[in-house]
Parts: sequence; C-alpha cells; structure tokens
Amino acid sequence: MAAGQRRSMAARAAAALAFLCGVCGLLAGVTAHVWKLGATGWFAGGALLTLLALFALVDGALAAQHR
Repeated sequence: MAAGQRRSMAARAAAALAFLCGVCGLLAGVTAHVWKLGATGWFAGGALLTLLALFALVDGALAAQHR
C-alpha cells in the first residue's frame, strides 16, 4: 500500500471519529445528563479532528500524485 493511500485511509478514519464526536456532542446538548466535556467540548474536539482529517486527506492526495 502506497503512502498516499495509508494517509487517505487514516484521514477517513479520523473523519468518522470526528462524526462520532459530533454525535456525542449532540447527545450531550439534547439530554439533561451532565457529561464531563459537555456539548461544547465534544463539538470542539470533533471540529479539530475534522480539520486534522482534512489536512491529512489533502496530504495523502498530494503524496499519491507524486508517485
């Protein structure tokens, strides 16, 4: 497996985890249950993970292009 494909796969996994963080943030905001990170913390973590996944995906595409 080429380096670009590994980075793209890791970026897709990070994007899936970011989606799960967003879902947890939504659940934390909707329910009255007190969570450790709260809705803002889960959404901020998901947003940061989404940005990192986006940068990794672009880096993987550039690495695959320069074979």
